[in-house]
Parts: sequence; C-alpha cells; structure tokens
Amino acid sequence: MEQDNKNLPLIPLRGITIFPYMVMHFDVGREKSILALEEAMLNEQEIFLVSQKDAKIEEPKVEEIYSIGTICTIKQILKLPGNTVRVLVEGISRARIIKYIQDEPFYRGEVEPLVEVEYSSDKKCEALMRKAKDIFDEYINMSGNMTSELLISMDDLESPGRLADIISSYLMLKGDKKQELLEAYDAEERLEKLIYILNNELDILKIERKIGVKVKKNIDKVQREYYLREQLKAIQEELGEDDEDKKEINKYKNKINKAKLPKSVKEKALYELDRLKNSGSYSAEGGVIRTYLDWMLELPWNAETDDNLDVKRAREVLEKEHYGLEDVKDRIIEYLAVRKMSNSLKGPILCLVGPPGVGKTSIARSIANALNRNFVRMSLGGVRDEAEIRGHRKTYVGAIPGRVIYGMKQAKTRNPLFLLDEIDKMSNDFRGDPADALLEVLDAEQNSTFRDHYLELDFDLSKVLFITTANSLDTIPRPLLDRMEVIEVSGYTYEEKFHIAKNHLIPKQLKEHNIEEQSITFADSAIYNVIENYTRESGVRSLERKLAAVIRKTIAEMVEKDKKSINITTNHIKKYLGPVIYTYDKTDKEDKLGVVMGMAWTGYGGDTLPVEVTVMPGNGKLELTGQLGDVMKESARAGFSYVRANASKYGISPDFYKDKDIHIHAPEGAVPKDGPSAGVTMITAMISVLSNKKVRHNVAMTGEITLTGRVLPIGGLKEKSLAAFRAGIDTVIIPKDNEKDMLKIPKSIKSKLKFILADKIDDVLTNALISEE
Repeated sequence: MEQDNKNLPLIPLRGITIFPYMVMHFDVGREKSILALEEAMLNEQEIFLVSQKDAKIEEPKVEEIYSIGTICTIKQILKLPGNTVRVLVEGISRARIIKYIQDEPFYRGEVEPLVEVEYSSDKKCEALMRKAKDIFDEYINMSGNMTSELLISMDDLESPGRLADIISSYLMLKGDKKQELLEAYDAEERLEKLIYILNNELDILKIERKIGVKVKKNIDKVQREYYLREQLKAIQEELGEDDEDKKEINKYKNKINKAKLPKSVKEKALYELDRLKNSGSYSAEGGVIRTYLDWMLELPWNAETDDNLDVKRAREVLEKEHYGLEDVKDRIIEYLAVRKMSNSLKGPILCLVGPPGVGKTSIARSIANALNRNFVRMSLGGVRDEAEIRGHRKTYVGAIPGRVIYGMKQAKTRNPLFLLDEIDKMSNDFRGDPADALLEVLDAEQNSTFRDHYLELDFDLSKVLFITTANSLDTIPRPLLDRMEVIEVSGYTYEEKFHIAKNHLIPKQLKEHNIEEQSITFADSAIYNVIENYTRESGVRSLERKLAAVIRKTIAEMVEKDKKSINITTNHIKKYLGPVIYTYDKTDKEDKLGVVMGMAWTGYGGDTLPVEVTVMPGNGKLELTGQLGDVMKESARAGFSYVRANASKYGISPDFYKDKDIHIHAPEGAVPKDGPSAGVTMITAMISVLSNKKVRHNVAMTGEITLTGRVLPIGGLKEKSLAAFRAGIDTVIIPKDNEKDMLKIPKSIKSKLKFILADKIDDVLTNALISEE
C-alpha cells in the first residue's frame, strides 16, 4: 500500500532512535532543530526525526545522517531556561528521505512513508511473536529495570511489526543496533533480529549476575568474619581473657623492653608495634610488620664476646692449626698486642691474596678460634646484585635484609670475625654493582653507621674483624682495594708441604676415616714422593686428595689381607697412585741451542715456561706461536729489534734478517700465556740460536726488556722461585730491582738456589750462554 511523499522539517537526533508507536520526550538545543520544531507546529505538527551516524558531531552534514527515520507527531513543547526546548513526540511510521529540499535555516526533506506488510495469520509469525514475548519476559525479570505490566499491555497486540517496535523501544541498545532494527522493513525479519539481540543481552545479564553474586558472597564472608571477631573480642573482654592479637602485641612489647636496644632502634620498634596493633593480625601489612620486628629483635645490637687477649695462647693456636703463613700470624698478634694496650682499636680489614689451596679460608677460622670470636663466612663468588649486600626495600614483596645483616644475625654478636670469601669473583649487572655497596662495609670510618635498605636503621659494624680472600687483585676495584690491608699468601715450599702433610693433612684424613694414627703410618720419603711426583700446585688441596686416596687404598688392603697396621713407603705410593704424573729433571739435563727456561706467575702460583727458538732460511719473518698474549708478542718484537740492532756485538751477521726467518714457540700451545716478564727469555733464546751458543740447562730467568737492553723488575718473585726449585733449577737470573723481594723467599729455598741479579741483558747472556772454548 503506497502513500504520498511528504515535505517535512527534519531534526537529526544525537544518540536517540525513535520507533513507530513510541512516545518519548527529549531536549532540543541546536538552533536549526528549534527552527524545525517551530515550522512543524505551523504545519500539522508533523516532523521527521532521524539519527545522525556520529553523536559527537555538533552540525552534521547530509551524508552524516541516516536515510531512514520516523515520522512523528509533536504532542507538547516546553521551553526551558538556557535556550533549550523540551519536546514530547509520538512515532507514527517509518520513512525514508528521498531528497533534502533545504539545509538552512533548518533541514527540510521529501520523505517517503514505509508501510509494512502484516502477517497476522501466518504461523511462523505467530511463533516469532510468542518467542519474542517469552525472551522479553525473561529479560525484564533478569534486568529488574522494567515492570512486568509491560507484558500485560502487549498481550493484546496482534501486529508483529508493532510488537517488535514496542519491545525495541524499551531495550538499552547501542545506536547502530537500534538503527538496524528500525531499518528492517519486513516484520518477520525484524522479529528474528530482535530475538537474536535479546538472546545476546540475556547472556550478558547472566554473566553480570554471576559476577555480582560472587562479589557479594566474598564481601559477605569478610563482613561475617569481622562480625564474629568483634563478638569474640567482646566475649573475651567480659570473661577477662586477652585475645590472640593482644597476647602477640604484649609478647613483642616484653621482648622490646627486655632487649638492650639503642634508643633509635627501640623507638622504631615501638612505632612498628603500634602499626601492627592498628593494622590487625590478619592483614597483609601485619605479616610484613611481624617479620620486620623479628629481624630487629634477633640482631645483636649490643651483644659482644670478650676477646681473648692472651698473645701467647693465640700464637699457640695459630701455630697448631697452620704451618707457615707467618705474615698473617704476625699481623693478628700485632692486633692483639695493641688491643691489649688500647681497648678502643677498631677491627682491621685484612685481604688475604694468594693461589687456591694455600689455606686462606681455613686460617680465618683459626684466627676466630684464637681470638674467641664467633665466625661467619659469606661467599661473594658470582654475586652481582647490590641488594645481596644492602638488602631490598620493604616496599618490595618478599623483601629481606642483605647478606651482611643476615651474617650478623647468624653471628649473634656485634664483634664476630666476618669472612668475605672470593671477593675478586664478584660481578655486576643492571641491578647495580655489589662492590660499590661493600665500600661502606669495609671502611673503618663509615661502617659504624652501616644502613641496610630493609632495616632502614644504622647498624654498627666497626667492631667486626673483616677478613677477605682473593686469588688475584686484578679484578678488585681500586676504591675497594684501598680500604683493605693486603697480605700476600703465596705458595708453599716442599718443606712446608711436607710439614703440613705430616702434622695436619694426614691426621685430619685418618680422623675422617675413623682410623687410629698407629694403624697407618707414613714414611717421610713416601710423603716427599707424593709431593714431588703426584702434585704440582701452590696450595695443598690436590696433595690432600692424593693422601686421602692412599689412605683409602691402604684401608682396603688392611681389610682384604686382615692386617692390623701398615707403614706406607715409596713402593706403596707407586702401587696405590700408579705411575709418576709429574717429572722435572729428565728433559733439562743437557744444554741446548735456543731453548731457555723462563718463569711465570699464574693465579695458581708460579710455573716454569720454556721458550724455544729456531732459525730457517727465509726473508726476515718473525713467527710467534703457543697462544701468546698481546703483551708477550710485543716483548718478542722488542727483543727481535734489539737483536737486529746489536747483532755484531754478539757475533751475529748484521744481515741475518735478510735470508733467515725466526720462529719463537712456547710449548703447551693450548694454554694462553701473557705478560712482559718473558722478554729476557726470548732475547736469550734468539741470540743463542743465531750465535750458535748453547744455553745452560740449569738456569731459569725472568725479566722485562727494553729496546736499549735494560732489564726491568717483575712481580711474583717468590712464586716463580718456588716453581724453579720444583723444576730442578739451581741458578735463577732475576732483575736487579727485585733484590728487595728476595726477603720473601723462604730460607730453605734461598739456600738451594743461586740468584744472579741482572741490570742489563749482557748480565743475563754472560751467565746463561756457554762461551766457546
């Protein structure tokens, strides 16, 4: 059924969609819209209302307005303050804009009314109507925003289109969804879309209700618990009993009053206790406060042990538990002697530096025994987080104090011996540098007010005796090293190893294996045999392992052969440990051309480093092999230049480099080598092979060389001397400037080695090369 087109004023609506049969009021404030209303009132009170696509646009253009809207009748107009008009309208029918007639001063358009076809007798339509009513009924009950009287008013409706429009007008939908329903001409299609939208809305309402029930249940549970606790408190007060919270508060208060805490610490503890009282036992904050109070009360703020200042006893304890290490023992005795005379001396901060296995860690425990102090050890190997030292702030979940404060809690006194092991093995990353955090800990002028991030209180570390250990000083930052008194603990001589094995290692292993000392005895020659032929180290760890292996095999033999005791000799050592592992003398018994024994220092002590040089026809090329470092390569090139510059002086052809190549090789090519102290060794080997003079097999040398032939001093003389002695060398050539370092070499070694002091390379060559007769 067609209707004639109408020429009507038009109002674009923002966020509103009006359906046929819908009565609604809304406010109009735009000037164009007010003019359109006034025009409509003059012309049968009809107006065309259509939604704009974007509600945010103040002045929409034609293309920003939907094409389908609703023809409405204006029922009432009410002017409000602020140039706003409230209008009441009733929807008549859908309509489509055919064309816009004008857009100023208000919109006017030619609209075509859309009359829908009715399906009142259609069974499918009947089914859709029933389904729509049922779902809308459920929607009303679920949302609770509308009354069920709406359904009663719909019972008499027989038009599917009208039912769909009325239900649509009551739904809280987005503008595009409502427009979609408005644009559905066919009543059946509109009902199907409406049922689909209602189903979606019902699902959302069900989820919302489920969440609401869950939240309400949790809130009810918390309220119920709070109510019961308050009732329990009231009952306990009536009965004269204290509740658990009050008992806990009183317990902490008694502990705080009994503990001899400094004034600032006590004030902080009482402040935290008040916070615990107010926060309640069951709160998350309560747990954090309790942990903090426990830490405060367990730390030794004032507890001390009395130092045993008996110097003679301390000397006896140190001598009994350790052989050698005289520098360390003397420093501890000095500390005790000064402490006995003056009771105000702060604890020294010692750094024991030396190769692994020389007893750095174990002597710290012996010093604690000698001083009668509690012992705490903290390993710094691999530590790379500043919080490991200073702790985490309480704002972080799971925050704890740093390992320094943890160590003081373990010590239970404020003046323990605190060992910081492997201080040279620390690293750093994005979380900070732990070495920087240690600057305050290891500074006698600052550590009396050490502040941990977790405690946020000053803790006095000035009475702690700090001892640190390291294999090398190279990786320790200079500011940190400056705060420590460095004591070098170098490798042991054969004699020292013998006494350590006999007096300490063997008794210790027999005790660990639960064997009486009379059952297994070692001949002195057997101990020397293990030291010389089965170990090669600065310390005694490997020696202890070898002795433990000998003792285990001896026990096995005693059990198998039912022996009561065994005296271990060199034959037993060879039987138990197999063929000799290390030899020193066999390859060095003849003088050779271009083969010189050098001496090197490593993190594991001293070592010997032979250097070989050979000459072949060529064009003056210098070849370097043996995995040499950059510094060592530079020494080789400097030595080569010196030889070229002074060739005639040593009976070498000045033009040798034109037709000869020189190859310098350091054996054990898989082992990296570096350092300047092989300079004299390389020059001696080159001059030996070029001048055809052999090198004495019993000579070892060390020293840095310059282009003018000066021999510069080196480091690690004691370790290098021990290595030369182990290798069977009897003559050692060293730089003259290292004469002062000879005091550190043990007398037992110094008496068996001949030391030659060299100021220039000529002094080295005179004593190392065999002159032609």
